[in-house]
Amino acid sequence: MRHHLILRVVSKLLIPFILLYALYVQFHGDYGPGGGFQAGVIFGAAFVLYALIFGVQAARKAFPDSWLAIMVPLGLLIFAGTGVASLLLGGTFLDYDVLAATPTGGQHLGIILVEFGVGVTVTGVIIAVFFAYAGRTHEIQDDDW
Repeated sequence: MRHHLILRVVSKLLIPFILLYALYVQFHGDYGPGGGFQAGVIFGAAFVLYALIFGVQAARKAFPDSWLAIMVPLGLLIFAGTGVASLLLGGTFLDYDVLAATPTGGQHLGIILVEFGVGVTVTGVIIAVFFAYAGRTHEIQDDDW
């Protein structure tokens, strides 16, 4: 891939905008289309693009496996923790009204937290699945069939 200068330059220009768009989708998901899942897919796709252009080893340096081991359960804990917090504050599981002084404020806070948890988990899973498949070194030979 070292001879594909145009791909490298264009991807270096596009990846920051892809990540910025993912942030927009993440934090405006409660106001319109989008949210945690869609933002997680966009974040993951940006790192997959980076890995396809610059190589899997460079992508593993930019996004180490230790981050993946933290991200996937962390997103789930944020999601479930929001539900447990609403239980502890006297509501039902994922009843956002009790999370803030006003029900509207609680709804906004709860949705942002849950969507953030989903986004973190989806990003981690997409990158982990890509690394799992991209890290395979065994190629199928004709005589393997």
